[in-house]
Amino acid sequence: MAMVMRHWFLIRQSWPRILELCYWPTVQLMIWGFMSQFLRGQTSLLAGAAGVLISAVLLWEVLVRTQIGMSITFLEELWSRNLGNLFVSPLRPWEWVLSLVVMGFIRVLLGLVPPVLLSMVFFDVSIFELGLPLAGFFANLMMLGVTVGLLTSGMILRHGLGAESLCWMAVFVLAPFSAVYYPLSSLPPFVQYISVALPSTHVFEGMRDVLFHGQLVWSRLGWAVALNLFYLTLASLYFLGAFRGARQRGALLQAGE
Repeated sequence: MAMVMRHWFLIRQSWPRILELCYWPTVQLMIWGFMSQFLRGQTSLLAGAAGVLISAVLLWEVLVRTQIGMSITFLEELWSRNLGNLFVSPLRPWEWVLSLVVMGFIRVLLGLVPPVLLSMVFFDVSIFELGLPLAGFFANLMMLGVTVGLLTSGMILRHGLGAESLCWMAVFVLAPFSAVYYPLSSLPPFVQYISVALPSTHVFEGMRDVLFHGQLVWSRLGWAVALNLFYLTLASLYFLGAFRGARQRGALLQAGE
């Protein structure tokens, strides 16, 4: 709780940090939203696709904001050379990880409120039309964001700040394979084998099932949960191993260098 409060105070007192949370989700919404407005006037099929595109953008930002939020919270400690101070306190590694996850969640909520409201006002599209499945989609994308955040944070602990760029690019590597804006069937067959191994693919396929056909295919949600739990377990073990190695090498005191 102390770690969450520390970063909450940091965000609350810095308008550039608040602006950064809202900037990219809002820009993404505006770009795809106006494109969907153009598509809406073309055919009835594309009119239905317009709402799907905007919903996909907003759900994709859940994954991106979670991972980036976790990574920035982690990097704040490295940039301020604070890791040594933290771990001479009674703070345990799993409590630190939990605070990173909570801050990722807070950053997601702060970052998505403006674009969600703007999508209702400008484009007459509400992500809440997904209904109850939205909670499942949201939770699964957050879990995947946490997984990627733990992996990138572990790499920085193991390899130093030279690996910092991974925090900004790792999640976007998943985008072409996650079937965010197009169905899985549109991908080449050999790429589909990669895509079905990603929880995000099952989330976005499930989203299109709900919006196009009005029903959730529960097997998709089940696969997303199972894959997320598997990857999250591996990522947690990797992060804790990297943290243990960094502490043994004394790298926690030099991580900001």
